[in-house]
Amino acid sequence: MGKSNNEKHYEQLVTKSNVKQLAYTNTLSSFNLLKEVLKELADEFRDALDGKVAEEILPEFHEKGLFEAEFRLAGDLLVFSMHSNVFVFNREHPIWKLDYIKKAPLNGYCGVIHIYNFLSDSFKYNRLQDLGYLIARIFINQENHFFVEGKRQSGELVKDFGIDEVTKKVLRQILETAIQYTVEFDLLVPPYDQVKIASVEQMKVEISHSKIRTGKRVGFKFNSDDV
Repeated sequence: MGKSNNEKHYEQLVTKSNVKQLAYTNTLSSFNLLKEVLKELADEFRDALDGKVAEEILPEFHEKGLFEAEFRLAGDLLVFSMHSNVFVFNREHPIWKLDYIKKAPLNGYCGVIHIYNFLSDSFKYNRLQDLGYLIARIFINQENHFFVEGKRQSGELVKDFGIDEVTKKVLRQILETAIQYTVEFDLLVPPYDQVKIASVEQMKVEISHSKIRTGKRVGFKFNSDDV
């Protein structure tokens, strides 16, 4: 006798829940490892730069909780955020073209770690309207395989998803790339027409805390290809 629809639904629910739990657990473990690497990088930077630059320029690592961490480098702040949920990709995503996923579609469920770039002063002066930019996302599945989505995304970036596994060495490479990109991603002056008129409120705030809305590309079209 075949299984009832309810039994099939229960099995599907259990299977999918287990897959999501494994992806979450792997992502959390990777995020904890990422925080270890960030601390090591901060210490290495400080040792190399100590006495050569002002104290406020030296890198700082701060663990902000279970799902968030910060890495400050001079005027830049990298914010690392792990989402507490597990996601699946839309059907147009190149991941679905992989044999690895075609053979086992549940491997397409991933946890995600976001890497954002903000200006340090945005947080220092509580400029809530300032902009930050997503520079990379790390996706990790139930088998601890991963891929990074970021600058100039293409199908090639996911081709080794079923092969690459998260390690400390891999995370270090990702973080070093993110830091290098952040340093090279300069703050641009906004167009004159955008800032030629200011309210009294804006000016009072600007005078007291430099709080006119700021971002590295304010006033410019920001494309996903830029990051």
